Order: sequence, then C-alpha cells, then structure tokens
Amino acid sequence: MSKNKINRRQFLKRSLAVTTAAIAAPTIVPSSVWSGTIKPNDKITLGFIGLGKQGTYLLRGFLNTQGTHVAAVCDVDKLKLKRAKNIAEKHYSVNSSSGKYKGCSAYVDFQEIINRKDIDAVVIATPDHWHAIHVISAAKAGKDIYGEKPLSLTIAEARAMANEVRRNNCIFQTGSMQRSDRKFRIACELVRNGYIGEVKHVRVSIATGFKSHPVICDLPAENIPQELNWDQWLGPAPQRPYNAILAPPISFNGFPAWRDYRDYSGGGMTDWGAHHFDIAQWGLGMDDSGPMKIFPADEKNYEYLTYKYKNDVILTVDFENNGILFTGTEGTVDVNRSYLHTSPKKLASQIMKPNDIHLYESNNHKMNWLNCIRTRLKPICDIEIGCRSVTVCHLGNLATQLNRHLKWHPGKEIFINDEKANRLLSRSKRSPWRI
Repeated sequence: MSKNKINRRQFLKRSLAVTTAAIAAPTIVPSSVWSGTIKPNDKITLGFIGLGKQGTYLLRGFLNTQGTHVAAVCDVDKLKLKRAKNIAEKHYSVNSSSGKYKGCSAYVDFQEIINRKDIDAVVIATPDHWHAIHVISAAKAGKDIYGEKPLSLTIAEARAMANEVRRNNCIFQTGSMQRSDRKFRIACELVRNGYIGEVKHVRVSIATGFKSHPVICDLPAENIPQELNWDQWLGPAPQRPYNAILAPPISFNGFPAWRDYRDYSGGGMTDWGAHHFDIAQWGLGMDDSGPMKIFPADEKNYEYLTYKYKNDVILTVDFENNGILFTGTEGTVDVNRSYLHTSPKKLASQIMKPNDIHLYESNNHKMNWLNCIRTRLKPICDIEIGCRSVTVCHLGNLATQLNRHLKWHPGKEIFINDEKANRLLSRSKRSPWRI
C-alpha cells in the first residue's frame, strides 16, 4: 500500500513518535499530521453508550464539535434511546440535500456498538457500576474511549480499566473537564511552581445534592416502566426491585439519585469529589501517586475527613462549599468554576516563566480527545489520571465506611497490613457480568 493511500481507520490507530514538547500542547495539531494521510472532511465515527441527562448533554456537544460523526446510540430505556436517535438524525438532516437523515442506529445492547468495526470511538455515560465492563469491552475491541467521571465503582476496577486501555493502546479521556478550564490550570501552575511557598494544606470542599458518602439501597419496589429493561440497567449490580429514584423516566429533569447508593456509585465523594480531588492531585503533582494515610471525621481527633501525603501535605474534605483551596507558607490559591482567587492578589495575573513548570494546556475537553485520537498522544485527563483521582475518592469512602484510620501504599495500591480493607478494593458482580 502506498503511504499516501492509508485509510482512515488505519491512520486513527497508528501510533506516532512524539516528543515531550509535543505532549505539552496536544490540542494544537500540526498540519503535517493531515498531509497525505487524511482529508479535512474525514470524520471520527462515534458511538454513545448511556443517554440519560449527562449522556444526552455529551451527545449534543459532540454533534456540534468538528470532525465527528455519530453513527450509533445505546440505552436500556427505549424512550431515551429514541430521543437520542432523533437528536442525532435531526442534527444531520439540516445539512442533508433531502432534508432527511436516518443513519443513526439505536441499540439496547451495548455490545452491538462495541462490535461495529466502522465505529472508531465510544462515549460512555452510564451509571458508575457499569463503567468497568463498558470500558474494558471497548478497549478489547480497540475503540478509543471518552469515559465519564467518576472512572469506576471500586479501586480494583479503576486499575483493571487502566491496564486494559494501556494493553490495547487506546486513547482514553476521563470526563474530568475541569482540567480543560484555564482557571484550574493556572491555579495548579502557581502551586506547582512554588508561588505560594511550600504547600501545607489543601481543602477540598464538595457541595452536592447527593449524600456525602454512599449508603445501602433500601428503596421500596415499584412497577417497572414498559420502556425500561431493568435487568440490563442493574447489570453487574445485585438484583433488587425497580424504583424510579434509581432510573427515572424521560420526563424527569434532575439528576437521578443512584449516586447515593453504594451498589451503583459513591455519593458526593465521587460526584463533585471526582472533579475536585482531580485538581488537588494535579496541583500536588500526584497524578501518578496518592495519599498514604486516611482518617475519617470523628469527634476527637479529626473534624474532617483527612488525608496525609508523603510530602507532609494535609488534605481535608468538607461538604460546605465547592472548590479547592491550596494553602502554602507564602500565600493561597482558591479556585472553582466561577473564580480564581489568590493571596497575594497579584498572583492571579502571574505570567509563568520559561523555566517554570508548564502544565498540559487544553481549552476544550472534547476536542482535546478528538485531536489525541488523530495524533495518538495522551489526552489531558488520561486513564491513569482518572484512575488515581477516583482512588482518592474511594479511599475516603472506605475510611468512612470502616470508621477507622487506613494506611495506603500508592505504589502497590493496597492497604498496609489490613486484610479487611483490602477485601473492599473490589466487589463481586452479578452473573454473567465479569471483568
């Protein structure tokens, strides 16, 4: 085959040799990437798995992002599935010569999307208890993946997902999109470059409509809606009766509260916590590591859930506000989606020096992933980052659940001399679902 006739699928899967400098700014794709290999109007073909509130939001976002074509959607609720199919086909009908388009397939079984060889990448926005199975299945099929946060239901799942993605050389973007917000990047650069002196304390504040930590599900049984495949919604989770709080009808406008229950998610700790712990880890330079000790909140020694890192930094968690506050020996950096506040004030406009640490820059989380599919560079919130960040969430939940101090080995990803805690790193799954 001539080098100028390489097809789109081969190009998308070909790994490119890259330098450290290239990795620093992968949202800028050099013209040489396209020359002789792919035409400007070629699209990355996407499939969507999970079309609830967040999945529909992502669907609309990618439909309006250059360089994509949505070929298929999947959901266990037929009404949500029909809505998603209609959204995609209406979008493409606008540019169709006939004013009509019927090319978006709809499936109840996610494996139908995974098995399609014409689909380059999948966007996964299902409840957390499904993430590991969907991601590992997609990775084994060689798909690139955009996976919603929190990455996993358990620590063991997160590691299994990361290993499978690496084994198959997939491009994985965790949906922790705060990394693609300039305010958070600048905040972390100020911290990483010592502009607030030596970091002593990080406050992660999580304001959430969900329970701070997950609880056992004791919801009463209700009639299963005709449009919903309840057994498929449960999947690997324990068998239990349907309740609309877990899987509300299409008319429901809020966020479904499956996040509150341990069988499906991790409460506020893995909801907003997955975003804010991610930024805390970034600012501390801990993307490949994590805390070493975790103390649950109690009335005697620790007012707040507390983490201790090997560099003597203390991280505390409260559920009073929303954001991350870094405190150093010479100042503070306080950041959330609405503001970046610093002390001294002038730090907020500090220009990074050439020899400073310059963190990965992305201004569009979706486009960053798409560009990385083309270049085969790691995206800003790669699978390993998602794995480490969600682990911090789970560690806090486990310390709270066990109500005692835990010692963690971030290298081996096990609890030290604690058999009971180590048994909670993973959970059994309902047959036939395995990872």
